[in-house]
Amino acid sequence: MKKVGIYTLANDAFYDQLVALLNSIERNISPEIPVCIIPYNQQLELIAEEIKSRPNVSLFENWESIQRWDDFVNQVWDAHPRTQESQLTRPGWYKGFVHRKFAAFDGDFQRFIFYDADSLVMKPIDDVLIKLDTYDLVFDDWEHAKPEAVTDINLELAQSATNIAKTQLRSRIHCNSFFASHQGLFGIDELNNLTHRLIEKREVEWINKKFWWSSSALFNYMTIDSKYSIFNYTLSPNGEDKTGNCANADLFVNIDNILYNQEGLKPIHRIHYMSYPASDFARLCHGEDVDIRYREEFLYYRFFKQPERKPQQLKPPTVTAKTNQLIKRVMKKIKRTIA
Repeated sequence: MKKVGIYTLANDAFYDQLVALLNSIERNISPEIPVCIIPYNQQLELIAEEIKSRPNVSLFENWESIQRWDDFVNQVWDAHPRTQESQLTRPGWYKGFVHRKFAAFDGDFQRFIFYDADSLVMKPIDDVLIKLDTYDLVFDDWEHAKPEAVTDINLELAQSATNIAKTQLRSRIHCNSFFASHQGLFGIDELNNLTHRLIEKREVEWINKKFWWSSSALFNYMTIDSKYSIFNYTLSPNGEDKTGNCANADLFVNIDNILYNQEGLKPIHRIHYMSYPASDFARLCHGEDVDIRYREEFLYYRFFKQPERKPQQLKPPTVTAKTNQLIKRVMKKIKRTIA
């Protein structure tokens, strides 16, 4: 058992992003801090080879925990109204296992921070660990600021059932791309309790139908109970804590390959490359000119230990590559529209 560590979730499809994340952890936190990779699936050959040269990085091997979370999530979503109304199982393109990140609660680290693999760490974690002395969960995102129509939780239903004011419920809405917590917060007994409430008491209906099969939506339900104390940096009384973190939405300033919030040059915890597919980063790392914001920063960390392999000049994609990417985007849009 270790006091502090970092988790992420990945497979070989995220290899380039994982390497960049690990290098950013080594440079901006510590080369000694232990990191554990939770398997997204069994496609781990590249990752297994990579971590041979990283003594502080390991693979999460508690498959009993992973299976328990798989079973929990499948039971919950099978009971969701979206499943019942459509008389369908979950759509084929949602056959991923993003929820496996919650196995972090069953891991060896007494206190931990989880980063999505499509992130780069930009600052030390000392302050986050201090916050864990007081809080059960720590977040850093702006999900709570979204309009009610696009929040993960149906605030009307949750308010009606709990008699908790919407403003208070809203303040507990968060993302799951970055979170810090404690080992054992969601143990077997708590999962059984959640299963009963979600299925038998029909509280699964609190989860907005638009976000069916969303690990973030389920996590929001799991933490909506006020018995869990939450700190979100974007709701901090200290203005220095409030920054952006999304590559495709926020503006940052690069100082020595560390990004700062453009307004006030406030240090950010991480940059999250959400909405960019893993294939874009693989193409970028092979020298293709891919439209990714803050791509130079990504390439710096991806090739941090192999600067000689970093593409010196990015080349435009071929006509074939452009056509294939267009077809993929169209098919993805059609699938989501059908869903």
